[in-house]
Amino acid sequence: MRITLMLGSAPNALDARDWPRAPFDRIVVINNAWRIRDDWDDLCCPWDFPEDRRPRPRPGQRLILQEEFVPAQNLYGGFVYAGGTMAFTTAYWMLAALKPQVIAVLGCDMQYPTQGPTHFYGTGTPDPLREDITLRSLEAKSARLMILAARQGCAMVNLSTQGSRLVFPRARRDALDVAPAPYDTDLAEAALAREAELGYYVPSGRYWQAAERFDPAEIDALDAMWLAAAQVTVPV
Repeated sequence: MRITLMLGSAPNALDARDWPRAPFDRIVVINNAWRIRDDWDDLCCPWDFPEDRRPRPRPGQRLILQEEFVPAQNLYGGFVYAGGTMAFTTAYWMLAALKPQVIAVLGCDMQYPTQGPTHFYGTGTPDPLREDITLRSLEAKSARLMILAARQGCAMVNLSTQGSRLVFPRARRDALDVAPAPYDTDLAEAALAREAELGYYVPSGRYWQAAERFDPAEIDALDAMWLAAAQVTVPV
């Protein structure tokens, strides 16, 4: 079973610092999470991630930049539908490039305290808190990701024990022989068909440069479809 660990930058990502490599076949880190452990395989970071905060990859390690992750995310509908955070972008790149059977996520709960550290390295600027048309429902974006992963036989699970905006099932790292979460196939197909009708697709990935094309009400309706397809209820 191909199991991949995806590490974000939330404070609880440090839990993975001393974990044994097993059962993970691959470790993918996002932005500053490369600092958590030195045996990572892939680092995904955006074009504006400062050069002086990027590591020098060791043999077998790779930096995954927009030239790779933008086309990968476009395979799954593009940024407007998938959500404009590096956590979602990295996961879609993993689905396209690595084709794992399980993606186990830690440090990507997208909940930020008003006091104290927001990231394992202190206080950062959380992507999901910015005004962005793609981030109106992080729960719905995670539901969509979970369903599209399941469609290709990959289970999305959350290793965090804390509150989370992700709707993935919770899991333990010693119990990752899991199947993809069930979902309503008819509703998922209807959501994909509606996405195709709307045509909110920006090949460059720079969707903010075409924001005037996108109707928030249509995106909210799509989000509701994905949540219904995932059979999850989000507290109001």
